[in-house]
Amino acid sequence: MKRLLALDHGSVRIGTAISDPLHIFAKPLKVIQNRGFKPVLSELQDIIQAQDIGMIILGLPLAIEGGKTQRTLEVESFGEKLKKHLDIELIYWDERYSSAEADTELIKLGYSWQESRNLKDAMAAALILKSYLESLS
Repeated sequence: MKRLLALDHGSVRIGTAISDPLHIFAKPLKVIQNRGFKPVLSELQDIIQAQDIGMIILGLPLAIEGGKTQRTLEVESFGEKLKKHLDIELIYWDERYSSAEADTELIKLGYSWQESRNLKDAMAAALILKSYLESLS
Protein backbone atom coordinates (compact mmCIF):
# COMPACT_ATOMS: atom_id res chain seq x y z
CA MET A 1 0.00 0.00 0.00
CA LYS A 2 1.07 3.55 -0.59
CA ARG A 3 1.72 5.84 2.37
CA LEU A 4 -0.60 8.64 3.46
CA LEU A 5 0.55 12.25 3.82
CA ALA A 6 -1.13 14.60 6.30
CA LEU A 7 -0.81 18.38 6.15
CA ASP A 8 -1.39 20.97 8.86
CA HIS A 9 -1.64 24.13 6.75
CA GLY A 10 -0.66 27.41 8.33
CA SER A 11 -0.07 30.84 6.86
CA VAL A 12 3.63 30.68 7.87
CA ARG A 13 4.40 26.94 8.13
CA ILE A 14 2.90 23.69 6.88
CA GLY A 15 3.42 20.63 9.04
CA THR A 16 3.71 17.27 7.32
CA ALA A 17 3.40 13.71 8.58
CA ILE A 18 3.39 10.31 6.89
CA SER A 19 1.96 6.90 7.63
CA ASP A 20 3.74 3.60 7.34
CA PRO A 21 2.80 1.53 4.25
CA LEU A 22 0.30 -0.53 6.29
CA HIS A 23 -1.49 2.61 7.54
CA ILE A 24 -0.94 1.77 11.21
CA PHE A 25 1.41 4.51 12.42
CA ALA A 26 1.68 8.26 11.88
CA LYS A 27 4.96 10.08 12.27
CA PRO A 28 5.91 13.73 11.89
CA LEU A 29 7.97 14.31 8.75
CA LYS A 30 8.98 17.94 8.34
CA VAL A 31 7.83 21.54 8.41
CA ILE A 32 7.59 23.39 5.11
CA GLN A 33 7.93 27.17 5.15
CA ASN A 34 4.85 28.62 3.45
CA ARG A 35 6.48 30.96 0.94
CA GLY A 36 3.67 30.79 -1.59
CA PHE A 37 1.87 28.07 -3.49
CA LYS A 38 4.53 27.21 -6.10
CA PRO A 39 7.40 26.55 -3.64
CA VAL A 40 5.06 24.56 -1.37
CA LEU A 41 3.76 22.55 -4.33
CA SER A 42 7.33 21.75 -5.37
CA GLU A 43 8.22 20.47 -1.89
CA LEU A 44 5.04 18.42 -1.71
CA GLN A 45 5.75 16.88 -5.12
CA ASP A 46 9.20 15.86 -3.85
CA ILE A 47 7.69 14.27 -0.73
CA ILE A 48 5.00 12.46 -2.73
CA GLN A 49 7.63 11.00 -5.05
CA ALA A 50 10.22 10.12 -2.39
CA GLN A 51 7.76 8.65 0.12
CA ASP A 52 5.43 6.85 -2.34
CA ILE A 53 2.35 8.77 -1.19
CA GLY A 54 -1.10 7.60 -2.32
CA MET A 55 -3.37 10.13 -0.61
CA ILE A 56 -3.23 13.50 1.17
CA ILE A 57 -5.20 14.23 4.34
CA LEU A 58 -5.46 18.00 4.72
CA GLY A 59 -6.37 19.25 8.18
CA LEU A 60 -9.46 21.47 8.08
CA PRO A 61 -9.59 24.14 10.81
CA LEU A 62 -13.25 24.26 11.75
CA ALA A 63 -14.74 26.51 14.42
CA ILE A 64 -15.31 24.90 17.82
CA GLU A 65 -19.00 24.37 17.04
CA GLY A 66 -18.05 22.77 13.70
CA GLY A 67 -18.79 25.64 11.33
CA LYS A 68 -16.49 27.19 8.76
CA THR A 69 -14.30 30.22 9.44
CA GLN A 70 -12.22 32.47 7.20
CA ARG A 71 -9.27 30.18 7.93
CA THR A 72 -11.34 27.13 6.85
CA LEU A 73 -12.03 28.81 3.51
CA GLU A 74 -8.32 29.58 3.03
CA VAL A 75 -7.37 25.94 3.65
CA GLU A 76 -10.11 24.72 1.31
CA SER A 77 -8.78 27.07 -1.38
CA PHE A 78 -5.28 25.64 -0.86
CA GLY A 79 -6.69 22.11 -1.08
CA GLU A 80 -8.51 22.85 -4.33
CA LYS A 81 -5.28 24.22 -5.84
CA LEU A 82 -3.47 21.05 -4.79
CA LYS A 83 -6.17 18.91 -6.42
CA LYS A 84 -5.66 20.80 -9.70
CA HIS A 85 -1.88 20.34 -9.68
CA LEU A 86 -1.42 16.88 -8.18
CA ASP A 87 -2.67 13.58 -9.53
CA ILE A 88 -3.49 12.24 -6.06
CA GLU A 89 -6.58 11.87 -3.90
CA LEU A 90 -7.02 14.59 -1.28
CA ILE A 91 -9.50 14.59 1.58
CA TYR A 92 -10.20 17.12 4.31
CA TRP A 93 -10.07 16.07 7.97
CA ASP A 94 -11.29 17.92 11.06
CA GLU A 95 -8.22 19.32 12.79
CA ARG A 96 -9.86 21.05 15.75
CA TYR A 97 -7.50 21.04 18.75
CA SER A 98 -4.61 19.39 16.86
CA SER A 99 -2.18 22.26 17.60
CA ALA A 100 -3.09 22.29 21.30
CA GLU A 101 -2.68 18.50 21.44
CA ALA A 102 0.68 18.82 19.68
CA ASP A 103 1.86 21.30 22.33
CA THR A 104 0.81 18.89 25.08
CA GLU A 105 2.54 15.90 23.45
CA LEU A 106 5.79 17.80 22.89
CA ILE A 107 5.85 18.98 26.50
CA LYS A 108 5.27 15.38 27.65
CA LEU A 109 8.25 14.35 25.52
CA GLY A 110 10.41 16.90 27.33
CA TYR A 111 10.84 19.51 24.61
CA SER A 112 11.30 23.11 25.69
CA TRP A 113 8.87 25.77 24.53
CA GLN A 114 11.43 26.98 21.95
CA GLU A 115 12.11 23.47 20.62
CA SER A 116 8.42 22.59 20.51
CA ARG A 117 7.63 25.73 18.53
CA ASN A 118 9.74 24.36 15.66
CA LEU A 119 8.19 20.88 15.83
CA LYS A 120 4.57 21.73 16.59
CA ASP A 121 3.28 21.90 13.02
CA ALA A 122 4.67 18.48 12.04
CA MET A 123 3.37 16.99 15.30
CA ALA A 124 -0.07 18.51 14.61
CA ALA A 125 -0.01 16.89 11.15
CA ALA A 126 0.86 13.56 12.79
CA LEU A 127 -2.10 13.93 15.16
CA ILE A 128 -4.41 14.69 12.22
CA LEU A 129 -3.13 11.58 10.47
CA LYS A 130 -3.45 9.50 13.64
CA SER A 131 -7.09 10.56 13.95
CA TYR A 132 -7.72 9.59 10.34
CA LEU A 133 -6.00 6.21 10.74
CA GLU A 134 -8.02 5.47 13.90
CA SER A 135 -11.22 6.13 11.96
CA LEU A 136 -10.28 3.35 9.53
CA SER A 137 -10.25 0.65 12.21
